[in-house]
Amino acid sequence: MEPGNDTQISEFLLLGLSQALERQSLIFGLFLSMYLVTVFGNLLIILAVSSDSHLHTPMYFFLSNLSLVDICFTSTTIPKMLWNIQTQSKVITYEGCITQMYFFLLFGGSDIFLLTVMAYDRFVAICHPLHYMVIMNPRLCGLLVLLSWIMSVLNSLLESLMVLGLRFCSDLEIPHFFCEFNQVVQLACSDTLLNNIIMYFSAGLLCGGSLAGILYSYSKIISSIYGIPSAHGKYKAFSTCASHLSVVSLFYGTVLGVYLSSAASQSSHSSATASVMYTVVTPMLNPFIYSLRNKDIKGALQRFLG
Repeated sequence: MEPGNDTQISEFLLLGLSQALERQSLIFGLFLSMYLVTVFGNLLIILAVSSDSHLHTPMYFFLSNLSLVDICFTSTTIPKMLWNIQTQSKVITYEGCITQMYFFLLFGGSDIFLLTVMAYDRFVAICHPLHYMVIMNPRLCGLLVLLSWIMSVLNSLLESLMVLGLRFCSDLEIPHFFCEFNQVVQLACSDTLLNNIIMYFSAGLLCGGSLAGILYSYSKIISSIYGIPSAHGKYKAFSTCASHLSVVSLFYGTVLGVYLSSAASQSSHSSATASVMYTVVTPMLNPFIYSLRNKDIKGALQRFLG
């Protein structure tokens, strides 16, 4: 919007992960490789689920949606970063920064909601197996995914509109490789109290509420598994939710690790480096986690690849 000297803001500067020129080629190659693996791996999951009728179940329906969100999530940040390295430019337009921030919050929120929905799906499958297909009917599955998208859209729209009301001064350097919401707000000259309140309230509501729902679901799952008499039955029940539990642990572990470490160190550069874990590494590993120990996915991939 209008900065302190009444000139129109037109662009920000993304400082990236490193200022050293000799490291740019290494960073470019590494992130290009991770991005291609992320897109290709998650795309394979989507194609395998959609092409195999055996996988037309609620669990794999949610998994294919999660893979789509992961592709979009990384695509909001990595291509722009690669383009800036290739052109040796740090510039991102004001409109581009707001747009990137909006879609990053949108797909990040969708990721969180879908992980919560998948935890509920595993809860119903293990705690109420006889009524699973009745409870998790196609209508409910579609409504849960739609609700996840609606809540993510509203949250990202609110936070992005709040940034539009801020005024920026001369310091327009963002010590990150994308327009991270908190970093952009810190550059504002105007009062950011309301932005910070909304940011922490949304983070507590989304992440805290979703994590509480996931923990509650797994507390019921664990108590149900302990009630199974045979060891084989316990193993089979646990194996159905092991992949999801691994993804949840990886995602929330990296997110909490990034923000707790950045709060302790007060270093924007270390925060940018650590955020690579949940913005790039986690979406890249999700297809491997879901396919390596999943016979259905591996069988579907083999049939799809001929």
